[in-house]
Amino acid sequence: MGFGSYDESEQREVETDFDDDDAVRSEENPHEGTLEFDNGASSGELLAKLAEIKDEGDDAA
Repeated sequence: MGFGSYDESEQREVETDFDDDDAVRSEENPHEGTLEFDNGASSGELLAKLAEIKDEGDDAA
């Protein structure tokens, strides 16, 4: 089987036995907090790392 090919039998509809009552209802549990993340790097350090990543991508192309 080559890249991008597939067996049509794998694409059949799968029967499920799920009941809507068993589903998670996200609207019943809203998030009411905040999330903060500090990786310790300055904006300049992050921008320099981004530039480095972009340069590596250009070298690979």
